[in-house]
Parts: sequence; structure tokens; C-alpha cells
Amino acid sequence: MAMLSTSLSGPKSATSNCAPEFSGLRRLCPNSNNSNSNSHSQSFLRFCSPRKPLKSVVAMAGTGTFFVGGNWKCNGTKESITKLVSDLNSTKLESDVDVVVAPPFVYIDQVKSSLTDRIEIAAQNSWVSKGGAFTGEISVEQLKDIGCKWVILGHSERRHVIGEDNQFIGKKAAYALSQGLEVIACIGELLEEREAGKTFDVCYQQLKAFADAVPSWDNIVIAYEPVWAIGTGVVATPVQAQEVHVAIRDWLKNNVSAEVASKTRIIYGGSVNGGNCAELAKQEDIDGFLVGGASLKGPEFATIVNSVTFKKVAA
Repeated sequence: MAMLSTSLSGPKSATSNCAPEFSGLRRLCPNSNNSNSNSHSQSFLRFCSPRKPLKSVVAMAGTGTFFVGGNWKCNGTKESITKLVSDLNSTKLESDVDVVVAPPFVYIDQVKSSLTDRIEIAAQNSWVSKGGAFTGEISVEQLKDIGCKWVILGHSERRHVIGEDNQFIGKKAAYALSQGLEVIACIGELLEEREAGKTFDVCYQQLKAFADAVPSWDNIVIAYEPVWAIGTGVVATPVQAQEVHVAIRDWLKNNVSAEVASKTRIIYGGSVNGGNCAELAKQEDIDGFLVGGASLKGPEFATIVNSVTFKKVAA
């Protein structure tokens, strides 16, 4: 098992006119000696590990089947989804990958009735208890009735746009599991939290809310999605993503059990596409992906699913 230290710090700037360094994701200063630089030059973003010394953690590769989920979010029409389903039905997918897609609620039945059984159906949200007088919500029971097997909970857009807090999300996960839905449990930090060196603290707090509520981790996949990378085109490098995945697995080992740490799949989300998935898949603790925009393109989503072949090579 590989040892990975989480107390690394980024290199100090060599230029005196650079803005002060901060822990986490930071903007690099342009090279002042570059005569081609101008006001429109590209800004680069770089991870730095938190400066607060943390103990070394052990990279414990997950033992579960590679998992790829496609979150279609609030996108699509009957016509475009018919085309997407047709594309997915005609693709060749590696057999040793669990594949799930999450259409908008109103199209779940359409997708379920026309999509190959090779791909399972997820919902993008569910209510915290049995249905009733909860306008605009959808119950776990209703989702199961139309054929959903999975539900995405804790996505950053639910946390930071809708305002769901850690404890509420944990309760939603517990109820979904109690009724037989499997859960994709999303965690991840905001840009300002990364900049403040709080990435691990934020992820640990979100994990704890799930751990305090759920009876078992058997039917949970954890999706680490740094909020600053979702839909922005900015993606963590493979090494950077691996660092956080190792920390998550170590938290599970220390706070739940070594067995859960090994068995629980930890997938990465945040601007994953057909061009970067292969290198990400090679990382020991990246057990798959939760894909946003690229999941709306059948051939590209298939490329991401089939990146499992690079995981096999790396192993």
C-alpha cells in the first residue's frame, strides 16, 4: 500500500510581485519574464495541500466494481433524450463497470422504458420521509415505483443553491436506504474553503453527517466533487484528486471500519470528460466517476465508462 502524506505544501513563489500564497487551490502568478504575456493571458489554477500538518494516511485501494454515473441535471427534452438513449443503447460498454444515469424526474419513465437494462436508473434527489403534503418533492416510494435503483443525495447544487445542510442530507440518505434505494452520497468543498485550507475538514464534516445517520455503508457510493470544478472546465489533476480520495478512505477506516474503507467506492466528479478520464482512472483510490455535462453525449459517456481499462493496466 502506498503512503501518501497530506502535509505537503506547494512551492514558494519566486516572484516578489506575486499575490500572497494561500493553502488549497491558488492562482499562479504569470511569468514576469514572458514577453508574450498580456492582459488576456490564461490564469492557471493549482492545488496546494493544507498547510496545517496532518498525519500520513495509507492509500487503500477500493475493492468494489468500477462505477460511473451520469447526472443529466435539469437538461433535455423528449426529443434530445430519445437521441441520447439511442446513442447509449448502441455503445459497447465494458462489462465490469456499474453504470447509472440520472435523468430529470419527468423523463425517468421514458428512459427506464427505452434504455438498455445494462444501465441502471438513478434519481437526482428524494424527500426525507414518506410522501404526503410536500409540494414539489418526490418520494423514495415513488422513485422505486417507476424503477429507480439509485438516488443522488448531497450534490453541491442541492447544498449551496437549495440550501440543504449536512444533517438534512444525512437523514435523506438514511430514509432512502431504509426503503431499498442505493445512494450516491456527494461531498466536496467550495473554492473559498479550498483556499482556506479546509478541504479535508469540510469533507470530513459531510461524511460524518452521513455516518451519523445511515445504518450501513453497504449500498452507498461516495462521490467527491470539489464544487469549484463542477461545470467549470477546471478539473483536479489525477494526483490532486487521489490525495483527497485517500483522505476520505482513511477517514472511513478511522471512523467507521477498515472493511467499510476498503469496500466503499469513492468516485470523482468535476469536469470529467473523455479526454481526462483515463489518467484519473489510473489512480489507486479513484473507483469511478460522477459525470455531468459529458454524460449528455452518448459516445463520450461510453469513453468514460470504458476508462476502466486504464484502471486494469495501472493495477
